[in-house]
Amino acid sequence: MSKLTDCDGENGETNTSLDFALDCGYITSEEHAHLVSLNVEVGKMLGSMIRSPEPFLIRPKACPLPPVS
Repeated sequence: MSKLTDCDGENGETNTSLDFALDCGYITSEEHAHLVSLNVEVGKMLGSMIRSPEPFLIRPKACPLPPVS
């Protein structure tokens, strides 16, 4: 769970970086709007995973023991 919250925080930092890039003229308003909309979608996905992590859990498969000779 902590990795998901870390990712959510990084996603917020990305949004700040996008604003900075726009303010400094590195990207256009159109590029900014597109990238921010993608950033919002990633945030929604992370939020969904944080609220309901069960479908995303990886459970090890049972490893059958070899036959005893």
